[in-house]
Amino acid sequence: MSATRPLRVAFIHPDLGIGGAERLVVDAALGLQARGHSVDIYTSHHDPGHCFEETKNGSLNVHYVVPPLPRSLGGKFHILFAHLRQLHLTTHLLRPNAPSYDVYFVDQLSTCVPFLRQLGKTRVVFYCHFPDKLLANGAFVEGKMVMNNSSLLKRLYRLPMDWLEEVTTRQADIILANSKFTARVFKAYFESISQTPQVVYPGINISVYETEVDLSDQEIVAVASDRPTLLSLNRFEKKKNAALAIEAFAGMKSKLPSHSKSQNMRLILAGGYDPRLEDNMLTLYSLIDLAKSLSLTYNVITPASSKSQVKIPPLNMTRENPEVLFLLNFTTSQRTALLSSSSTKALLYTPANEHFGIGPVEGMVCGVPVLACDSGGPTESVLDQPKNERTGWLRTPNKDLWADALVEIVSMGDDEREALSDRAKARARALFGMDAMAAGLEDALITAVGMGNVSFGIAVWWIMLLGFAIAYITGPLVWPSSVPS
Repeated sequence: MSATRPLRVAFIHPDLGIGGAERLVVDAALGLQARGHSVDIYTSHHDPGHCFEETKNGSLNVHYVVPPLPRSLGGKFHILFAHLRQLHLTTHLLRPNAPSYDVYFVDQLSTCVPFLRQLGKTRVVFYCHFPDKLLANGAFVEGKMVMNNSSLLKRLYRLPMDWLEEVTTRQADIILANSKFTARVFKAYFESISQTPQVVYPGINISVYETEVDLSDQEIVAVASDRPTLLSLNRFEKKKNAALAIEAFAGMKSKLPSHSKSQNMRLILAGGYDPRLEDNMLTLYSLIDLAKSLSLTYNVITPASSKSQVKIPPLNMTRENPEVLFLLNFTTSQRTALLSSSSTKALLYTPANEHFGIGPVEGMVCGVPVLACDSGGPTESVLDQPKNERTGWLRTPNKDLWADALVEIVSMGDDEREALSDRAKARARALFGMDAMAAGLEDALITAVGMGNVSFGIAVWWIMLLGFAIAYITGPLVWPSSVPS
């Protein structure tokens, strides 16, 4: 329980699906509740068939404000519609009979920040996962930003979107970042923002990973095995580079002696899969094609509780003992069972320049050796030190280097593995537990509330007028007078 007075906190998150950002929101809300605060989550999308358990089992108070707008138009204009959907959500929060809060916690999309501050007269804390303009306009290569060769039309389209992101983020009372890496990038590319983001690492609910699972549960039976297992936890998106895991797995098998027990090893690629998203579908199909090209047998399973209807190419499907198992929209119990199983030999975290990456922390909490890319957030969570300090391996995303690291990992002796496991658990508890994250967020929220009344700002009103102008120009949008919550 916190020593301060209980706060009434509203979280605003655009899409409460399955992913690292969503996991952070869920655990942050749970952590603040555990410290005595009242928390409501508002979102523009929440599908009970594609979400974390805590958002549908009553652990959290989730308000799904149904927007009258699609996510995109013909697969285009995603960010524009994201702004408009959040503006719609904002009108719901600012309606005359809406609940009042002491402070708002906003993440991912900052469009609503000046509206909540000026019209709602409420302080706002903004949590930056990574600047959207960098996600859309380029990629990091060897620590430097390389801009995409996008069309002139797209660059013109992005200009007001990028400007809006920067000026609305600037209105937040306190800005947080999920890692030192993100904070550095934020300062480098948002030059007009004088604030230096405070780093609050994402934390995880350690008790969830220590909960005993029902091994007779059919969802668990579907993924359980005595075979040595390599595990990858990531959404099925191209940028997550799960292909590296498949290539390194095949390379490892080619490097091990034919009589090695590890030749019977399997690779599980588990993650969120949304059939609405073309990137998810194309990524899954490309990974299946890659497995087939490497002569690896595979199977694809979806928990019965998931509503995702997935069409899978039937070629080379292997129902019994596949070498690669694609697990779509895994359940919490499946994740816990796989991470806590003695058969799981390593967690592979394949994204490069990840802003933070909760996957390596999940592996360390359960004492599983982690292999991750040597860039971005994992360099802050994983220690690739001499053997008496190591909690995992950091390698350049090269299939041969990763295959060599996997050979080293699966060849560890029991004593070495147990010592590494103990170090990983201790580090995860100290730095990345939910208590540490909740304490950091609580400090930021208390500081924001302590700033007192919100002052009137002429510039901010111009920003809000622009937001309403965008909403008006894009079409005859009719905001419903009452929206289901």
